[in-house]
Amino acid sequence: MTATLFTRADLPALPTDGIEATGFHIGWDHAHHGLVPPPELLLDGTPLGQGWRAGRAAFGHRTLPVQRSTRRWLALRTEAWRQGIPFDTQQVTAHYIGQLDVERCPVMRLPLGGAAGAPDAAVIDRLNPQAGHAAGNLATLSQSAVQARQGVDLMETVRRARRAQACGETVAGLDAGAWWRLAALRAYATPLPFHEAARLPLAVLPPNRVRLLNAPQGLQALLTRQFMSPGWSLRTRAIAAMLPAHTLRHDFNLFIGALAPRVLEAGADAKRLRTALEDAWLGERVQRRWQHFVLSLGEAGTQALLERAAAEGMAGVRTLHHAAEQATEGWALPASPAPTLQRVAPSRPQRAARPAVLTPRLAQEGRLNGP
Repeated sequence: MTATLFTRADLPALPTDGIEATGFHIGWDHAHHGLVPPPELLLDGTPLGQGWRAGRAAFGHRTLPVQRSTRRWLALRTEAWRQGIPFDTQQVTAHYIGQLDVERCPVMRLPLGGAAGAPDAAVIDRLNPQAGHAAGNLATLSQSAVQARQGVDLMETVRRARRAQACGETVAGLDAGAWWRLAALRAYATPLPFHEAARLPLAVLPPNRVRLLNAPQGLQALLTRQFMSPGWSLRTRAIAAMLPAHTLRHDFNLFIGALAPRVLEAGADAKRLRTALEDAWLGERVQRRWQHFVLSLGEAGTQALLERAAAEGMAGVRTLHHAAEQATEGWALPASPAPTLQRVAPSRPQRAARPAVLTPRLAQEGRLNGP
């Protein structure tokens, strides 16, 4: 007897988009992997239930292997479908979801691994909630961090961070460092005016596969990573040599001098060093030196330095550059202006630059970057 393998192409014509087609395909993929969707979605009239039954009839026991990332991918797609949130299945695959795994929450700095719904449960969340589940907009946080940011936009996140820092106490259950880390993560995936992005501290290094849409934050991440391996002094001098003017090189060296003491204090332990560098960005001296340098460098100069340093292998990790029009492809962002944190008039006109987006990337065969 000859077994026949069916695919979606063998099924009756279905809409190419829309909630019905999306639900059907989610059910079909559950069946293809031998998994069962939530019972309440298996009713006869639901698109997901119809897709699951069609898939079971087509594949039978000829199912694909299932890994933890496969289950998380299907669960994320199912939840997005139920909430009506766009999901880019072209780039966000089960393999991609597996690359988002981290050992600890980048916001709370606590180990992950709790049961679903527990404060330390790992949750894949959208950094920019105005965008869909798309490549570059996803990171793994703890359930407690996700709950803390619910209903809080970027402007309010920054406001809470400043309030907690000023009073030295927690605000809405989080200390200043946690609020600044939430603000940095949100800002990575939110296009901001140059002068506003330049004033945000890099309170947390970008997680794997996150796209940094703002050039100042891309340069912050690149410079901070110089300190995470031996030879940082030579590398920072090489970057200084790329600057076009002596005054800029002087400002750059003052910034490096403000950040360097944290490296010496942290020692050789990688996790301790990472934490020390992130915390250093919350210091007044580091922020003052950074802002003086980057605002003097300007938007075009920042973009040029970022691109040149990354092209010469200074990023310290494997990175990808995306052209401006490709940076948010598949994000389904609303057509609205970028949020304004603080209106600041430039001190002098800046030449517009075409942004290229820095994306830290982790190759499966070798941990070239990431947490």
